[in-house]
Amino acid sequence: MKIDRRLFVNFDWVLPSLVLLICCAGLLNLYSIGYNLPDADDVPSYVRQGYWILIGLMMMIMVLAVDYHFIVRYAYVLYAVSVLLLFFVFLHGKAVQGSQRWLMLWGFSFQPSELIKLTIIIALARCFSDKGVEKELGLKNLIGPCFIVFVPCLLILKQPDLGTTLFLGILFFSMVILFKIRRRLIVFFAVSGIILIPMCWFFLKDYQRSRILTFLNPELDPLGSGYHIIQSIIAVGSGGILGKGYLKGTQTQLKFLPEQKTDFVFSVFAEEWGFGGVLILIILFLALILWGFQIARRSRDMYGMLIAYGVTMYIFWGVFINIGMVLGILPVVGIPLPFLSYGGSSMVVLMMGVGLLMNVSMRRFVLQP
Repeated sequence: MKIDRRLFVNFDWVLPSLVLLICCAGLLNLYSIGYNLPDADDVPSYVRQGYWILIGLMMMIMVLAVDYHFIVRYAYVLYAVSVLLLFFVFLHGKAVQGSQRWLMLWGFSFQPSELIKLTIIIALARCFSDKGVEKELGLKNLIGPCFIVFVPCLLILKQPDLGTTLFLGILFFSMVILFKIRRRLIVFFAVSGIILIPMCWFFLKDYQRSRILTFLNPELDPLGSGYHIIQSIIAVGSGGILGKGYLKGTQTQLKFLPEQKTDFVFSVFAEEWGFGGVLILIILFLALILWGFQIARRSRDMYGMLIAYGVTMYIFWGVFINIGMVLGILPVVGIPLPFLSYGGSSMVVLMMGVGLLMNVSMRRFVLQP
């Protein structure tokens, strides 16, 4: 597909610059994590993450090159492929620590539940745009969007992955609130939530119940289920104003802090760089999120607005939930910190999301022939 050269006048340099700065912080963090503990593999984790960043950048360019209207046209096809991949996880998936969430593709493990986050945004953008923004949404209008979210949520919950299931639900409601919704429907969902949420307790697995109880009081099991969050809070608090120094975090280097590369990567950063470093990191994330909202506001049509808004909320909720987890404000649900947590699936899909944001930004004006 040939790209009109005039589009490059609108090329968004701010977005990739912010993303690369955050990625660099992530690479420094991963190097520190593996500093006194060489990887079991021949390739260190920070090098692997560097590879994923490069692959992600290539995917970002590919997504950027295709007009987002063309992508939206095939939104339901992309969504269906993502759902099929979730089905394949049960047939040919790779189980890790009791959860079957990964597929092996060409020697690499891939998590379809990460891809579905992006394809759901595109599918919902198509579905809501076709309904029109001026129209007040009733229960009948929400059947299609609810179905789009329900199917992958059910499959992901069976893996089991409660965190991603809740994440998709939050992402869905974040997009729904953009529309006018009948007051009776809001009351219906509120009452249903009040009734169903307590009932969900009886369907949770033992480890999921343990996480919730630990969140309420980590001291109940300080050497078991509460160990993660206690060590995380110690690491964050011990960083002080300026941090202990790069490669000098005791909780990190002495390996008291678990899951350093993934769920608790923010704790590592906070311990070594302190409040000052955390403030800079949060400012970078905030700038990225606000820029995403600006792209959504300036988009030329409803498709672009919903895609940009959805991707921005995808990043926002990832940051909010992960930092909330490591600070003990939210239960530990295994949501990675965007662009910092180790993981190829998350990194590549996030980069594709950034490519969609840039796509909408570049095509905010109608080019005259």
